[in-house]
Parts: sequence; structure tokens; C-alpha cells
Amino acid sequence: MEISYKDIQSFQPEALQELFLSVEWESGQYPEKLAIAMAHSGCVFSAWDDGKLIGLVNALDDGVMTAYVHVLLVHPEYQGKGIGTELLRMATDKYKDYLRIVLVADGKETVFYQKSGFELAKGTVAMFINRF
Repeated sequence: MEISYKDIQSFQPEALQELFLSVEWESGQYPEKLAIAMAHSGCVFSAWDDGKLIGLVNALDDGVMTAYVHVLLVHPEYQGKGIGTELLRMATDKYKDYLRIVLVADGKETVFYQKSGFELAKGTVAMFINRF
């Protein structure tokens, strides 16, 4: 297994669908929308195993002050191999001169993100309008 990393924003919808559904993200049901979203992101870094999309991080940004890490996921067969850590490093390195990098994590993911330099925000609550 030789993992390669790419800085691209154009993906086949089917590859995105397979990756997103592998981690049970409902957005995988909308592969065409995912492809458009990646094309319009501030950055997208991806991990590949011999042509198979196995991991992805994307971020949205305002161009100078704040970047929002929107998606970080790794196919379950490849988790625990440092791929997510490398993808997140690539994204945070791109935004190293920004004043703030923000992400929303569910409770079980916070330890991973704290090891990567993120801190829990005090007194905040994530809020959504969810249209799935």
C-alpha cells in the first residue's frame, strides 16, 4: 500500500459517494452535489491508494482571516494509519497565516483534533439547519 496525496478539487461523483458512504455520511447520497461542493471549496486535499479515493479534507475560507474545516474523513479500511493526521496537517499548513481555523467535531473526535492543535471552544454550541 502506497498512499499518495493530491491537491485537487475535481472528483468523479462516484468516488466521493463511495468514500462518504463508507463512513455513513448521509451526504454521500448526493454525489453530484458533493462534486460541486469540492470544486467550490477553499482547498481540498485527498488521499489515494492506487487510484482509489480513501481520504479527504476540505475547507472553506474568507481569503485572509478564518478557515473552516468542513470535512475530514478516511475510509474505514484505512483508518489508524496516519492518513487523517496528514490530511489535516496539509489543510492547517495551507492556512497557517490565518487568524483562526475552525471545525465542528462530534464528541468522540475531539481527542484527535486536540492532538492536532485544536482547542475546545468555551461557551459555544454548534447549530445547523439540516436539510437531509
